[in-house]
Amino acid sequence: MKEIGVGIIGNGMATRVFHVPYIRACEQLDLKAVVSRRPQTEPPCDGIAVVSDVDTLLADPAIALVVIATPSDTHADIARKVIEAGRHVVVEKPFTLQLTQAQALVELARERGVVLSVFHNRRWDTDFMAVRAAIDEGLIGRVVHFESHFDRFRPNVRDRWREDGSPGSGVWFDLGPHLVDQVIQIFGPPSAVTADIDMLRDGSAAADWAHIVLQYPGMRAVLHAGMCVAGGEPRFRVHGIRGTLLKQKLDPQEGQSVAGLSPAHESWGLDTDPLLVIDGEGQSRSLPAPRGSQQRFYTMMAEACLGVGPPPASSAEILAVQQVIEAALVSTSERRTVDLSLQISR
Repeated sequence: MKEIGVGIIGNGMATRVFHVPYIRACEQLDLKAVVSRRPQTEPPCDGIAVVSDVDTLLADPAIALVVIATPSDTHADIARKVIEAGRHVVVEKPFTLQLTQAQALVELARERGVVLSVFHNRRWDTDFMAVRAAIDEGLIGRVVHFESHFDRFRPNVRDRWREDGSPGSGVWFDLGPHLVDQVIQIFGPPSAVTADIDMLRDGSAAADWAHIVLQYPGMRAVLHAGMCVAGGEPRFRVHGIRGTLLKQKLDPQEGQSVAGLSPAHESWGLDTDPLLVIDGEGQSRSLPAPRGSQQRFYTMMAEACLGVGPPPASSAEILAVQQVIEAALVSTSERRTVDLSLQISR
């Protein structure tokens, strides 16, 4: 039963590839409208209205949940407006550009009694779920080195806001939240951050390379994102005291959605690239990756809006991610390791 009316602010790639198909796959959610600066634009799917501004969307009493999928530097102001209007809200990553903005929005949502979450959809990626399950099962013993790559081969700078040097552009704001959130899901918050974020491509106006080391007692987590990686590094490389995990390829769900596949399709989320487990003797075995299910984010969000479950990403979790994102920027600009005092309810 469609119980919750949904409006999306923004009509770009993220809306069409992620939010629309996942919202439509959720039984409790009813996608009603999208806000576009160009209202003459075709809607991302049939049966929904295209409106020209946020005020028009919020004037519709049928809209109970608003998704913000706009350029990163607009997130904080729009989220405040949506929360003050008494609507539940999902914000695309990065949540905000500054930790203080994120903290203020979390407190405002608490005061107004609305559900606030950030679109950390890659918790339900095949690659991440395979690695997390293997670690939880102790297949390689205590982890001492966790390495996560989100690399692409895009050597030419493109004409789009993510690469134009505007506030919130660049690879760290784009891919960093995914990398950080996944680490925190497994290991909790780090004790310190050492980062190097830079522009390496010809003509770059925004960061296109990021190398981050997160410190944990007896372990280091290395997060890397680059735009000139042909062939790709392994998505995950994890070393433990009894062996190593290797996951080569990236989760297929984004590509499936771009190709027009629905989350309801029988092949949705199937990953043919196995997880490789290598023991101390050099012997390896392959384990199948679990089926990906990024649409689970909106199932959980609907349950939270109905008061029958927790949000897909809690306030404590999204603030922890935001603090690491900001610490990496400080570490880069000041060329030092940044100590953290993070607390998160696991």
